[in-house]
Amino acid sequence: MASTPELKVGQKLNEGKTKQIFELLDQPGLVLVQSKDQITAGNAVRKDQMEGKAAIANKTTSCVFQLLQESGIKTAFVKQHSDTAFIASRCEMIPIEWVCRRVATGSFLKRNPGVKEGYRFSPLKMEMFFKDDANNDPQWSEEQLLEAKFCLAGLTIGQCEVDIMNRSTVAIFEILEKAWATQNCTLVDMKIEFGVNVKTQEIVLADVIDNDSWRLWPAGDRSQQKDKQVYRDLKEVTPEAMQMVKKNFEWVSERVKLLLEPQASSRVVVLMGSTSDMAHCEKIRKACTSYGIPCILRVTSAHKGPDETLRIKAEYEGDGIPTVFVAVAGRSNGLGPVMSGNTAYPVINCPPLTPDWGSQDVWSSLRMPSGLGCSTILSPEASAQFAAQIFGLSDHLVWCRLRASMLNTWVSLKLADKKLQACSL
Repeated sequence: MASTPELKVGQKLNEGKTKQIFELLDQPGLVLVQSKDQITAGNAVRKDQMEGKAAIANKTTSCVFQLLQESGIKTAFVKQHSDTAFIASRCEMIPIEWVCRRVATGSFLKRNPGVKEGYRFSPLKMEMFFKDDANNDPQWSEEQLLEAKFCLAGLTIGQCEVDIMNRSTVAIFEILEKAWATQNCTLVDMKIEFGVNVKTQEIVLADVIDNDSWRLWPAGDRSQQKDKQVYRDLKEVTPEAMQMVKKNFEWVSERVKLLLEPQASSRVVVLMGSTSDMAHCEKIRKACTSYGIPCILRVTSAHKGPDETLRIKAEYEGDGIPTVFVAVAGRSNGLGPVMSGNTAYPVINCPPLTPDWGSQDVWSSLRMPSGLGCSTILSPEASAQFAAQIFGLSDHLVWCRLRASMLNTWVSLKLADKKLQACSL
């Protein structure tokens, strides 16, 4: 591949069935992933050229990785470079395909006779396959992966790393499943790969995720499948058949852009009794921002100006935007109860308690008159998280950020435990 004006492209580092990887001479630690117009099936037993596939695949994978990164998933993807290529962090790839299944179909049925197509896995079914074309990518157990003792970019793949990849695969699948559900599409199954970032030694989602990577059934109907299975199922490869396959791939690449769009607007309105509570409220706003939720701060006192408090409430009820109110009031909390008794929107008490009177003041938030349903959460970050969980019921992007946050918290604990064990030996 010739160098482009924007990048100094060096030697080819690797080439697969559908892509090539080149070093970037002026950007150490990064590579260029160039897609090809080739489509294959059965470990390239069937192989054809499909004009325009490189651009379609690159567009699809760039959108998918953007969604995952904006959610908070660590990936090798950096940015889309051209119609047919993207820039990624250089990784040493772990030679395992992680397959996650929601619905039983394909090779799973052949390996598990007696299971009917359409059987739904809850929880998800996880499988691993060792990347070995000569042996048709055999299925591996976790024990085989551990005994292989792969060492990549200085990182030995042990139990901790296997657990992280396992847990990450589930989270990635659930995020994409939630996103595709907004387009009335069932994500049936999916395969992904991980690599070790050569600079950071972190395990990250790598390779590509495009229409070769999954099965997608619109409305849950296999007869409407839009993925590469259509190509696999061809009895004869004709120009007309390839055009049909290409149209399916184009359909996916157009729909995948919609996964980046929010399904509903939302906001958090924080009502504070005094500007002395500003630092507490700023923590709520910062946490809301991490979930992609706009947060507005207002000052009002339900004790000293109840008419103004209710006027502010009406202001945010009047435009139809889904809203969660957070009442921040110390001492005697009148904001939460007054708001809860006069709005159908959710209200969260988040009082800034002081060391001297906090144990007494909190009861004004906990003991509500009958007919009031406001909750009380003392942590400002947790109150923002609870608001995000409410909005996540209708906005998949908020839900995806919550799901990724759960994963990242789990991974940080896992890595902390590994580090502690290493220090103890």
